Amino acid sequence: MHVPEAQRPFLDTVQEALRRYDEQLKDINHKIWSNPELAYKEYQAHDHICELFNGLQSSGYQVRPKAYGLETALEVEFTHGSGGRVVVYNAEYDALPGIGHACGHNLIATSSIAAFIATCEAMKTQAQSSGISGFTVRLLGTPAEESGGGKVKLIEAGAYKDVDACLMVHPVPMSPNRPDVHGVATVVEGGYLANNKVKVTFTGKPSHAAAAPWEGINALDAVVSAYVNISLLRQQILPSQKIHGVIVNGGARPNIIPMSASVDYYIRSPTKKTLKPLTEKVINCFEAAATATGCKVEYEWGVGYDDLKSNMPICESYVSAMRAMGHHTLLDNSEQKGALAGASTDMGNVSYVVPGFHGIFCIPAKGVNHTPEFTSGAGSPEGFERAIGCAAGMAVVGCQILVDDDFAEAVKKDFQRE
Repeated sequence: MHVPEAQRPFLDTVQEALRRYDEQLKDINHKIWSNPELAYKEYQAHDHICELFNGLQSSGYQVRPKAYGLETALEVEFTHGSGGRVVVYNAEYDALPGIGHACGHNLIATSSIAAFIATCEAMKTQAQSSGISGFTVRLLGTPAEESGGGKVKLIEAGAYKDVDACLMVHPVPMSPNRPDVHGVATVVEGGYLANNKVKVTFTGKPSHAAAAPWEGINALDAVVSAYVNISLLRQQILPSQKIHGVIVNGGARPNIIPMSASVDYYIRSPTKKTLKPLTEKVINCFEAAATATGCKVEYEWGVGYDDLKSNMPICESYVSAMRAMGHHTLLDNSEQKGALAGASTDMGNVSYVVPGFHGIFCIPAKGVNHTPEFTSGAGSPEGFERAIGCAAGMAVVGCQILVDDDFAEAVKKDFQRE
C-alpha cells in the first residue's frame, strides 16, 4: 500500500517517542490491568493516568481530572499556537465483573495514552521545522464502556465539540490460522451493532402458592412468557440482529406467588435505523406477556449504543502507516471473520458526532473476549507490544490529520456522507 507523503516525516519520530516512554507505558498498563474496576468506579485508573501526566507537565500537558462532570473521566490536552485542527484519542479503562480486564481495556487505555504522547512529541518536532501555526491533541479518559455509556454522557457534556477526528483501537484474540495479522482497520461483516438495553419489571399479586394460588397474579409467569415470546421472535429476525437477556429476579420463595419479577435484555441491529422496528417487536413480546398474565409492566431503558460509522480515509491511512512500520494490518476483516462482529460500543455514538476510527488488533489469548483466558492475554507482554504498535499507527494518522489539509478534508467529506 502506498505511503502518503504527509506520513513519511512521522514514521520514525512517533516510534522513537514510544521507545523513550516505554517504561512509563508498561507501568500504566500493568497498574490498570492489575486493578480492574467496574463502570464509573475506575478511581485508581483515573488517578494513575492523571499522576502519569502530572509528572510530565514540563512537556506542556494540561491535565483535567474528573472531567465533564464525571468522577472517573479525564482529559489531557496539548495545544500549540492558536487555531488549527483537533485530534482526540479515547482511553477506556473499565473492567468486567468477576473476570477483570477480559475485554482488554487496559490495552485500549495504554494504546491511546501512547498515541497521544507520540503525536504530541512528533508534532512538536514538526512545528519547529515547518512553522505550523496551531493544533490541539487531546487524550480523553472515557469510563463505563461495558455498561453505562460513558462516551454518550461525554458527548452530551460537549467533550467532542469541534473535534476533527477521534481514534482508538480494541484487542481481539489472535487467529491461530493467521498469527501474522497484527490487526484490522474496519470490521465490515456483522459490524458493531446498534444496541438498546432495557430492564423490564412485571408486577403481579402475591399469594400462598399451595393454599390459594388463584388469589395471586404470577409475575414469574409473565417473565417466562416474555422469554418464550422473544425466543419465538428470533425465528423471524435477520441473522445480523441479536436479542439476548437474563432473568435477574424470579421471586423470593417457591411457596409465594411472585409479586415482582424482572429481566435484562439487549437488543441489537446493524444500524440504529433498523434497531427501532426490532425494538418495537420486542416490546410487543413484553406487552403480550403482561396481558396474558394480568401483570403490570414497567421499562427502565439503559444508554443506547449506535452502530459504528467507519471513516475510510482514516482506515486507509492507518493501514498504510502500520504496514510501513512492519505490522501486517488488513483494511477489513474479510480474512479474519468474526473478530468482534456483533458486539456494540459507545464509540459508535462518537462516530455519529465526529469522524471516528475504532480499529482492532490481535493479541495471543486462548479465549474470546469476555473470558478469563482473554484477561490473561490482555496482561501479557505480547499484548502490550501489539498495543504499542497500534499506538504508533494511530499517532501517524493523527499527525497527518493535523498537517495535511487535503487529507483532513477527505476525512470530513467521508464523515458527512449518508
